[in-house]
Amino acid sequence: MQKKIYIIRHCEAQGQPSESQLTEKGSKQAKYLVDFFSNVKIDRIISSPYLRAIQSVEPLSEKTNIKIEIDERLSERTLCTKDLPDWYEKLKATFNDMELKFEGGESSQEAKSRIVNVVEEVLKRGNANNTVIVSHGNLISLLLKNYNSDFDFEGWKKLSNPDVFQINCINNEVILERIWDEDKGMKIYLNTLI
Repeated sequence: MQKKIYIIRHCEAQGQPSESQLTEKGSKQAKYLVDFFSNVKIDRIISSPYLRAIQSVEPLSEKTNIKIEIDERLSERTLCTKDLPDWYEKLKATFNDMELKFEGGESSQEAKSRIVNVVEEVLKRGNANNTVIVSHGNLISLLLKNYNSDFDFEGWKKLSNPDVFQINCINNEVILERIWDEDKGMKIYLNTLI
């Protein structure tokens, strides 16, 4: 049986703290996600506990009448617990050294393990064929790197808010594709893997 997991990066938000809400544009994007998934039967919706992630799939949850499951493992990766004026360069370095860790933060490897565990649990679970998972850019980029080792810092920079990737699992083979095209504002199915 084929399983599909839709990985959503949250819609446009007002900031980075966990309590940051969606912008007005982000709220419109969340409503558009309902249309985006209108022809897909959704069995489960799992979200990061961050408000912007939850708000990104609330309209979809209401439309499908599927309760949003909160999973702490989908929280954004903590790069460091103190302000880093050069955070951009530090983040880039963590794509090259997966074990690199800053004060109070997680290494890329540690953060990747969290989201990969969620995806693997979904793939093993028997009763949900189409699952939506909503999370954050850095964490999602690490998941993408797990399935495509060439995915790097430049790939992270190209992610949009929102963004949608589809993971297909057919006979234990995982196929990953990007199905969101921010420029056109509509879904596309790419013939090539990212």
